[in-house]
Amino acid sequence: MNAPLPSHLLPELKPRPVPAEMVDLLRERFGDRCSTALAVRELHGRDESPIDAPPPEVVVFCESTEDVADAIKLADRFAVPVIPYGVGSSLEGHLLAVQGGISLDLGRMNRIISVQAEDLTVTVQAGVTRKQLNDEIRHSGLFFPIDPGADASIGGMSATRASGTNAVRYGTMRENVLGLKVVTAQGEVIETGTRARKSSAGYDLTRLMIGSEGTLGVMTEITLRLYPQPEAILAAICSFPDVDSAVRTTIQVIQMGVPIARCELLDAHSVRAVNRHDKLSLQESPMLLMEFHGSSAGVAEQAEVVQEVAAEFGGQGFVWATTPEERNRLWTARHHAYFAVLQTKPGCRCVTTDTCVPISRLADCINESVVEVEASGLPYFIVGHVGDGNFHLGYLVDPKLPEERETAERLNRQLVERALRMDGTCTGEHGIGLHKMDFLVSEAGEEAVAMMRRLKQALDPKNIMNPGKIFAM
Repeated sequence: MNAPLPSHLLPELKPRPVPAEMVDLLRERFGDRCSTALAVRELHGRDESPIDAPPPEVVVFCESTEDVADAIKLADRFAVPVIPYGVGSSLEGHLLAVQGGISLDLGRMNRIISVQAEDLTVTVQAGVTRKQLNDEIRHSGLFFPIDPGADASIGGMSATRASGTNAVRYGTMRENVLGLKVVTAQGEVIETGTRARKSSAGYDLTRLMIGSEGTLGVMTEITLRLYPQPEAILAAICSFPDVDSAVRTTIQVIQMGVPIARCELLDAHSVRAVNRHDKLSLQESPMLLMEFHGSSAGVAEQAEVVQEVAAEFGGQGFVWATTPEERNRLWTARHHAYFAVLQTKPGCRCVTTDTCVPISRLADCINESVVEVEASGLPYFIVGHVGDGNFHLGYLVDPKLPEERETAERLNRQLVERALRMDGTCTGEHGIGLHKMDFLVSEAGEEAVAMMRRLKQALDPKNIMNPGKIFAM
């Protein structure tokens, strides 16, 4: 059972029940693809956050843009909330039905519509997952680099402006989405952007939708940039005496301009957990897991430079992984880190932070945060895409002990305040959702959030699109 969200983080929310007439109309339109079964609703009423909320009242399984439009037209008619659902991997309560309503499951919209290999673009339905996409385009010699860890849907990744392990080289979803098909709050279908690499035509509605977390419309088709598969890929790991040494190595590497593709930090707690979970024998001390893309000579040169820098900061045990099998084993372990750590404290939940700071302040931010969590006594772990200044500090809490949750929330707030003082952000990739709403005000200011509200009111006057997320109305 999840712990309830602390009251100070909750906006004023009033449930808006789904009228029986609307349920009947949904069943008439969607047949057995409309469900009110408790088990189905509960599945769609939680994500990977530690937040507890009632499930949606209805779940509709969509298979096309037309399905989404018809469902939203009914929601608009009855002023009922609509919450898009991908695979449920979000971490900040994005898909929780805090005002009731219907969950639109887009998982069956999993078709790759077209691959334009000559233009390095692809158009997919929103329910396609990142692994599915790369599996289906591998034969073309291309790949899609955005890798948030979980096998998230492209629609969900677009909604939260996801990034992940490759962001230091390839950017985030913001840079890699060219165009969208979106269903508005009135059930209208619009298209934003084109397959052209740039445009100066009017307002950039694509960027407005990317990161909007389902509060402005439902993305049903996405056109993405693709990249040629590198001629050579080299992964390497290096262990350090402490987190500070690993972070300072990263800072030096980035400031030197080494075009590293991935640079991931795991602290000793994380390494210990993945060793147990994935049956590895990594040295149980802070570690950098890195990857280099390019020509054979280029990646070797990059790795040698990084090895020299790491040695200056006490790095040792530099191990190369050149075969796909070796690389996949390491990166699979990295992607399992979150769940591996959860297994170290059975029954626990994780309150996960998601700050990002300028690379020059990364070591200070992490060091001060570690001092605070060590003093609290809470079990914790650190993983991070430190190549771009983004790291996650996860606090493990017993949901039966409210005081542990309160401690974790206090530490989280202190960390966010520290990041903001360092000209950073409260969320590098997870998004605001429900959990970080008050942090957005601290970061952006009341005036900027008021402008966001005016945009929301203009596009969604009945406040039916994922209400209660990002900011209170």
